[in-house]
Amino acid sequence: MTSLYFEDFHVGQTFESGGRTITESDLTLFSMLSGDWNPIHADAEFAGKTRFKQRVVHGTLGIAVATGMLHQLGIFHDSVIAMMSLNDWKFVTPIFVNDTLRLRLDILALDGGKSERAGKLTRRFVMLNQRDEIVQDGISDMLIKKRGAA
Repeated sequence: MTSLYFEDFHVGQTFESGGRTITESDLTLFSMLSGDWNPIHADAEFAGKTRFKQRVVHGTLGIAVATGMLHQLGIFHDSVIAMMSLNDWKFVTPIFVNDTLRLRLDILALDGGKSERAGKLTRRFVMLNQRDEIVQDGISDMLIKKRGAA
């Protein structure tokens, strides 16, 4: 997909990524990277005795996968300047190893501001699993180039 610029977006627009299956390696590597070896993530015996009956993937891994899926869309490749915020993030349903996730991105607001070079785009990230259940949900503002500044 081609990069989109501020002027290419409108409120109500929706984009959806392809799927990505969370693997055992993802869980282990994220534990190593983050240093978070909480038994709910790392100890199958412990996790099996919880209400989830299995290990739960780190919620912050879900955020990282969401940002990767955002890149996968290709619509911000040449136009993004910076992610400005991550707000009201909710961990709605646990993510488990072998869940296949996808990102739905909804455009909520546009603010052209005073700059001729960039505007603010407010987006809703909705992470869905293979059963179309929302697993994570949050709002993110980004600074994006205007077409004339490209």
